[in-house]
Amino acid sequence: MPLSEKDVNAVLSKLVDPNTGKDFVATRSVKSVKVSDGPVSVEIELGYPGKSQFEPIRRQIIDALKAAGAPGASVNVRSRVVSHAVQRGVKLIPGIKNIIAVASGKGGVGKSTTAVNLALALLAEGASVGILDADIYGPSQPMMLGIAGRPESKDGKSLEPMEGHGLQAISIGFLIDNDTPMVWRGPMVTQALEQLLKDTRWRELDYLVVDLPPGTGDIQLTLAQKVPVTGAVIVTTPQDIALIDARKGLKMFEKVGIPILGIVENMSIHICSNCGHESHIFGEGGAARMSKDYGTELLGQLPLDGSIREQADSGKPTLVSDPDGKISAIYKQVARRCAVRIAESQKDMTSKFPNIVVQNT
Repeated sequence: MPLSEKDVNAVLSKLVDPNTGKDFVATRSVKSVKVSDGPVSVEIELGYPGKSQFEPIRRQIIDALKAAGAPGASVNVRSRVVSHAVQRGVKLIPGIKNIIAVASGKGGVGKSTTAVNLALALLAEGASVGILDADIYGPSQPMMLGIAGRPESKDGKSLEPMEGHGLQAISIGFLIDNDTPMVWRGPMVTQALEQLLKDTRWRELDYLVVDLPPGTGDIQLTLAQKVPVTGAVIVTTPQDIALIDARKGLKMFEKVGIPILGIVENMSIHICSNCGHESHIFGEGGAARMSKDYGTELLGQLPLDGSIREQADSGKPTLVSDPDGKISAIYKQVARRCAVRIAESQKDMTSKFPNIVVQNT
C-alpha cells in the first residue's frame, strides 16, 4: 500500500537535521509532499545556507522513505535565507538581509581573520555575502582579501563594492594609502562607518559580515544604535586577560538588544609541527566557561596554526587556500551554526505591515 501524505510527514518528523538538532517538520523545512502520480516527491527548504549539506540530507530522507515503503522517492533540498529581526527602532538597509557583527574585547585575538573566513564559509555554503571593514584606524580586509585599487562611483554619490574571492567588500583601506594614519576623532570615525555602510551599493546580500575594531567604543555604539544588526559573534582566546575584555563586549551587545550568536575561540591549542605535541599555550577551556556563564554557544575552536596567519597575510585566507582542509571545516561549522541561529530567530515582518495614514476628512 503506498504511503499517504500523513505517512510521509510522520517519517520526516522523526528525521533530525544534524545542523539544527531538530526534525524537518518542527523547523517547517518541508515545503511540499506529493504522493500521487508515481513515486513520493518531497521538497525541503533550509532556512540557512548549506550547500555542502544538501546531498547528505537528501540521502538521509531517501533512505528513511525507502525503509518506510516508498522506494524511488524524489527529494529536492534547497536553501532560502530571509531577513530577520534587528534592534527595535532601527530600519533594515536596502540590499542587505542580515548583518553579522564580529567583535572582540581586545586586539590581537584573530578577529579580522575570523571575520573574513566566516564570510567566505557562508559564501561556500551558497549564500550571497559581503564584508564591511569597520576598523577605520586599522583596516586589514584589503590585504586579507588581496584587493588593490579604489572603489568605483557611478553616480558621484555612492560606492560600488570591491570584490575578492566572490565576496563584496568595502573598507576605508580602499580609499587611503597603506601608510596613511587615520588621525580622526570619534564623530568623524562614526560618520565614516555610516557612509561606508549606507553609501555602498550592496548587491542583494544574504549576509553582511562587519569586522569591528576591538573594544567597546564609538564605532560599537554607533553600530548598536543606528545599524540593523541581526546578531554578534564574539572572538577571544582562552587567555584570562582576553576573556575579561570579551565578556565586556558580550555584555555591551546584550544591553543594546543585539543577540549573541556565539563565541569563537582562537589559538585554542598548539600542535607542534615537528613532534605533534599538543599544548594549551594561552590556557584551556576559557571560552567554554564563558559560553556556559552567559548561556550562549561555543561556535568553534581554532588552533594556533601558522598557516592561518600566512594565508590571510597572502590575500588568500584559509577558506580559499585550503577549502577542504581541517581548519576550513571548523570555519564552515562556525558559519552554519551562525546561520542556523539566525534562521531560528524572529523573522523581520516590517515589510508585511500596512502603511497607516491618519488624515482629516
